[in-house]
Amino acid sequence: MPRILIVDDEKSIRESIRMILEAEGYDTALAENGEKGIEAFRAGGIDAVLLDIKMPPGKDGMEVLSELRRLDPAVPVVMISGHGTFETAVEATRLGAFDYLPKPLDRDKMLVVIRNAAESVRLRSEIEELRPRYRILGESAKLKEVLAVVRQVATTDSRVLITGESGTGKELVAREIHRLSKRSEGPFIEVNCAAIPAELIESELFGHEKGSFTGATAQRIGKFELADGGTIFLDEIGDMSLQAQAKVLRALEEYNIERVGGSKQIPVDVRVVAATNKDLAAAIRDGGFREDLFHRLNVIPIHIPSLRERREDVGVLVAAFVEELCAKNGFAPKTITPRAVAELAGMNWSGNVRELRNYVERLVILTPGREIASAGSGPSGERPEGGMDDMISGSATLQEFKDRSEGAFIGFHLEKHGWNVSKTAEALGMERSHLYTKIKKFGLERKKEDS
Repeated sequence: MPRILIVDDEKSIRESIRMILEAEGYDTALAENGEKGIEAFRAGGIDAVLLDIKMPPGKDGMEVLSELRRLDPAVPVVMISGHGTFETAVEATRLGAFDYLPKPLDRDKMLVVIRNAAESVRLRSEIEELRPRYRILGESAKLKEVLAVVRQVATTDSRVLITGESGTGKELVAREIHRLSKRSEGPFIEVNCAAIPAELIESELFGHEKGSFTGATAQRIGKFELADGGTIFLDEIGDMSLQAQAKVLRALEEYNIERVGGSKQIPVDVRVVAATNKDLAAAIRDGGFREDLFHRLNVIPIHIPSLRERREDVGVLVAAFVEELCAKNGFAPKTITPRAVAELAGMNWSGNVRELRNYVERLVILTPGREIASAGSGPSGERPEGGMDDMISGSATLQEFKDRSEGAFIGFHLEKHGWNVSKTAEALGMERSHLYTKIKKFGLERKKEDS
């Protein structure tokens, strides 16, 4: 489990937090002042930090935060204070704090923040491990054209609108633009406009003031402020409400934002990269998207071709996925035959690269031995000869095959983690309640040991 460093000058608070976190399975380290906190951090093995702001008479939390960010900017630091103001929270965020919690600490909120911090560490670790493959893979002429435009536009501050079907890699293109830009050391803030309810999107983007609406019990910093000095990626912008579109347009015109319920103009320095799988021209005709916002965003258009348009890239993608997934699951390296690659290349992947990767993961897990000789049953249900043995022949429908595959996948990881549901859920990125539902759905039971 992640190890959390607790830095607070009050022993009772340190001990209280320690007991809460350890009851949830976290490991902890304690420090009574800033100097000892830095010393404990330097010793290594810290995954996240809870740091008090006021710790007289030595270094205060802001000084410690700056030092910790210098030592390792990747470790999330959560600031806590009983005397802080909103300005303090903003300053802490600008200095790189992961989040801010007021005292007295709310147990549930603290656990959510720590869980999010620990998850960010896990995801960052996975990305670092896969960094050589954390890019758009392929050698097709169409993909090379896209990457050439990315390299050209990345060094500017021009706005970019990325279009393409779901699963083609629009987020990867956005991240590559940020990585190659002069803002690469700044934040990359992603907003999935389709996943946020219409009534909350403005608060998510621009923040809100305390009491501005029912449930706004504290001030909140929006994504535009968090992205200051970096890039904000507005994914699925075609799903944004017209009211939110008007505010985004104003932010792009004035480089200022205004929190919900506030009147203060806050300057922001952000580069906007947007993406959509919708036909925005049709949406404009139907009155669902603002034409003026479209022209503001569409300074540099980049269209990502579907996998059907670049089938020659399937072999490169599949080889990378097999290698990655074997390493991720602790399997001995597997190979995939040219025949299987050809079968995969000939299938229609409506979900594009994302669907292909999910299918390859299924093949890696369910194919016995070191060689994947056949692609088995593809996304449309057509099955070449010599499929995945009993898993395929015993399934009457594609849905039945998917259910059996998913059940086998979850069962494998439950056995791998000794049927520790919490660890398995964490490894799979699922809530425990959702995993319990799956166990019941698929009738999974722990294998009995031979006596």
